[in-house]
Amino acid sequence: MGAHLCSNASTEAPREALRFHEDTKGAQVHLDALASTACRRATFYDGIVFSQRPVPPGERVALRVLQHEGGWCGGLRVGFTRLDPAHVSAPSLPPFVCPDLEELSPTWAAVLPEGSVLPGNVVCFWVDRRGRLFAKVNAGRRLLLRKDVLLGAPLWAVMDVYGTTKAIQLLVTPDNECIICFHHAADTCLDPCGHSHFCSSCAQRIFRDTATCPVCRWQIKAIATVWSPRTGEGS
Repeated sequence: MGAHLCSNASTEAPREALRFHEDTKGAQVHLDALASTACRRATFYDGIVFSQRPVPPGERVALRVLQHEGGWCGGLRVGFTRLDPAHVSAPSLPPFVCPDLEELSPTWAAVLPEGSVLPGNVVCFWVDRRGRLFAKVNAGRRLLLRKDVLLGAPLWAVMDVYGTTKAIQLLVTPDNECIICFHHAADTCLDPCGHSHFCSSCAQRIFRDTATCPVCRWQIKAIATVWSPRTGEGS
């Protein structure tokens, strides 16, 4: 499967962990002290929240559904926007992402399938370099939500804590956790790009199915076990 060694000492600058933007949020949203948990106080709307920084194509936004509230129709909406929340007045936010914020700004969001936003579920969503919005629930298959996200400008993650979804928590994915399954250790890298965010089984599946790195879209020529600079292990 390839004899190249890949170091897990990445040359990429580490990204700041994703949090919710503390000032620009829906009128019913309450954030915890770390700005990682968003809870809607009342009603079923006014639950819009943003990431505090832009999210580049390929980066996964991972969140856990914490609370469910019956009596409403529909739940969590996710997507991306060109609106910089630092330059948006919170009182100017509409009650809904879909369709209100989409009609007022360059925003692309979608409703997650019914039954996918139950308490405890982990939802990951991202946009690829072709402008396609994907989501994945737990270790399930990826879901294509939209194909029309415009790239070429910074994109912030936007979520709507809507309807039956009462509270969500942004998750920080450890450096050693696979960004595909969020379950196994990331112990395999792709050659020649060197991205090492994948477990062995996910890397093999990517190599078999598309032979294209999901982070940078480079063609994969081989996969290899990650070499650890601390232990010297790897092959």
